Amino acid sequence: MKPNTLHQPTRHDDTVLRNALLKLTAVQKITCVVVVAIVALVWYDLLNRLVAFGRGIDYAGLHALGAQIVEFLKQYNPFFWWGVVALCTLIIAYFLYGFIQSTHRRVQRRLLGADTLADVVAQLSEPARQVLAWAWQDRRNPMTVGDLQRAHQELRSGRFGKIELSLKHAELLEQKAP
Repeated sequence: MKPNTLHQPTRHDDTVLRNALLKLTAVQKITCVVVVAIVALVWYDLLNRLVAFGRGIDYAGLHALGAQIVEFLKQYNPFFWWGVVALCTLIIAYFLYGFIQSTHRRVQRRLLGADTLADVVAQLSEPARQVLAWAWQDRRNPMTVGDLQRAHQELRSGRFGKIELSLKHAELLEQKAP
């Protein structure tokens, strides 16, 4: 049985929410991309300097330890410096990931302005409005960008059908037994 398209969210609803979210999160996304690009460029320059420094180390002063040890140090020197580069890269990636996550959480907590929400709601169909109302769980607080993101995600995963099904289940439970 084909669902009635009049009672289903439309592609226009998805587009409206996606465009609103893009406008609300564009600064955060651009900031993250710029920070990651700058850090990557700076780290690339520093890693080249670090590896060049490692190549330039002269172990001739350690001849008192023996020729075999000096040869061992020369042989494994590049691996040591590339290991340092890999370790530093992981540390930098960890901090960048934390930075991106913190900016994402900050944007999610940002409150929506009444005019922004009014513009979005005016363009949504009734099923999409029900999904948006479902996503806004804490009615004591104003709606946030995170609520709008959740509504967009749930709209795309078929939340309206689940809302309808739960209403039908509630109806069936409230009916009196024959």
